[in-house]
Amino acid sequence: MKSKEYWKRWLAAAGIRAAKTGAQGILAMVTVGQALMEVNWINVLSVSATMAILSLATSIKGLPEIKVDAKNTEEGEKGNGTEL
Repeated sequence: MKSKEYWKRWLAAAGIRAAKTGAQGILAMVTVGQALMEVNWINVLSVSATMAILSLATSIKGLPEIKVDAKNTEEGEKGNGTEL
């Protein structure tokens, strides 16, 4: 079982990744040359939120930012400090 510290780091990394993905969705849907009042903001926010949720779902498989070594076990031992 992974330690509590691992899950804290995972949640932080997955949250940052989801926020960046959502921001990319907003930027992609707001096109250049379109007036801000002409943007369908409900649609933009809906797509952005969906992208962020899907990012969290894909993060469940694992994040390359979070490294797990043999010492990071249920006993709560910490790794070498190089991981996130």
